[in-house]
Order: sequence, then structure tokens, then C-alpha cells
Amino acid sequence: MTGKRWAFEDFAEGATIDLGQKHVTAEEIVEFASEFDAQPMHLDEEAGKASILGGLAASGWHTCCMFMRLMCDGFLLDSTSQGSPGIDYVRWKKPVLAGDTLTGTSTVTAKRASSSRPNLGLVTVRHELVNQRGEVVLELQNTGMFLRRVAGEAA
Repeated sequence: MTGKRWAFEDFAEGATIDLGQKHVTAEEIVEFASEFDAQPMHLDEEAGKASILGGLAASGWHTCCMFMRLMCDGFLLDSTSQGSPGIDYVRWKKPVLAGDTLTGTSTVTAKRASSSRPNLGLVTVRHELVNQRGEVVLELQNTGMFLRRVAGEAA
């Protein structure tokens, strides 16, 4: 695992990681909703237009899944990640509509060595997805657990 690019020591407080972009299609919105969140505004353009969302809109859970893919590709799969104890918060700020292009960033807000596991560090990260208009559509924060390159060294 120490050959990975992102170990605990490689995260710096205040650093922002670019997660890339994701174009959202009507087909994937309907496909996800059909299986996991079959509300009308996620399945049908006219129902979406009639709702407060203003068009065929991705489920908030679908938006989280798209974010997770961007984070995996952006850094997580090339890291010593050992998972996460959970999400501090998630906020769906604006609807994600068919045709939107989402851009993701992750900003390190805190890090600390684990007091109980010398080979592990905890990294708190605030994440955002914005649409092509620069509007924040998703905001979330979580702490990830990452192996350290050298266990027990100062953080």
C-alpha cells in the first residue's frame, strides 16, 4: 500500500484536489431512479418540469454516487484509503438536471494521526460538486482513514 500516491502524509490542510468532470444524461438519471429512487421527477421529464426541480432531475442519492465515482477516480483509488467512519453532513443545494456537467473538488480541512492505531491517519475533507453555471449542487464532508507511510512519525 505504501506505493500509492496518496497516503496520510500526502494530504495537506487547505489543499484542494480536482476531481474532474461528469456529464449527466437523461438516460442515466432514469436508469438509476428506476432501480433506487423511483419518484416521478427522477423518471419523467414532464413530471420533473411540473415539480419544484424544474426538469428531469437526478436523485440526491444518484448525485452522491456520481460524486463518489469522481472521488474514486480523482484520488481514492490511488490512495491507502481504509474507508471512512461516516459522513459528517451532505447537502443537496440545487437540482442536478439532465444535460448538466458537474465538476468536483475536495478540500482538506483537517488531519490528525490516530491515537489508537499508529499506522493510520484521519483526514477530514469538504467536497463540492458544481454545475456548468458555477452553482454548488452538492456539498458534503467526511473523514477518511488512510495508512501512513511510516507508522508513528509526527503528522
